[in-house]
Amino acid sequence: MLLPDTKRILLKLSGEVLMGTQEFGIDPEYVARLAEEVKQAKETGLEICLVIGGGNIFRGMAGAAKGLERTTGDYMGMLATVMNALAMQSALEKLGVETRVQSAIPMNAVCEPYIRRRAERHLQKGRIVIFAAGTGNPFFTTDTGAALRAAEMKCDALLKGTSVDGVYNKDPKRHADAERHETITYSRVLSDNLKVMDAAAVALCRENDIPIVVFSIREKGNVARVLAGEGVQTIVRKDD
Repeated sequence: MLLPDTKRILLKLSGEVLMGTQEFGIDPEYVARLAEEVKQAKETGLEICLVIGGGNIFRGMAGAAKGLERTTGDYMGMLATVMNALAMQSALEKLGVETRVQSAIPMNAVCEPYIRRRAERHLQKGRIVIFAAGTGNPFFTTDTGAALRAAEMKCDALLKGTSVDGVYNKDPKRHADAERHETITYSRVLSDNLKVMDAAAVALCRENDIPIVVFSIREKGNVARVLAGEGVQTIVRKDD
């Protein structure tokens, strides 16, 4: 990675990548592949936190658009992130990687409640910690939850794995002439309303000086390449 002294990272994965080639849900084979990449990243000596979205199962905003109360929809989306976290935990532990899931919504039968000091201890013991259920509050996205946990855990960087290989000046899926930024400032992302993460998440990373590395998770082996500074990526960092 083109970031010095990186010892602890938070890897944010969109829920959609867990679908693989399916239209919705969880593809166990694709989750297993992602788990392999996370394991390889951990073997470089990094301490790793994970946050996974829930868009492959349920998206609160979409539910609200169809008439469901927004608060209810957001809570349903949070529960979807817990399902994804448990799927990833299972895949990682099959590879021999010790993992803990901590949920912002307590559900002691399936995972731990979020306790920062306990999460810190897990990381010190070499475990991967998966944070689920966002911030535990409606009207906040999992991007904001990821930025919040990255700040609380004092992560050196937030890596966002998406279906796009970086930050573009306009939507590359709609515009063939879209240009990718190698680096860009938080302020530029916010002023140009670039859809990297939601504004609250970007602002939180700016306030805590946490670089955001945006890359494509769909390309096999890309996590390791990005961590080595070789993959295609965009780094969102503080203003010069």
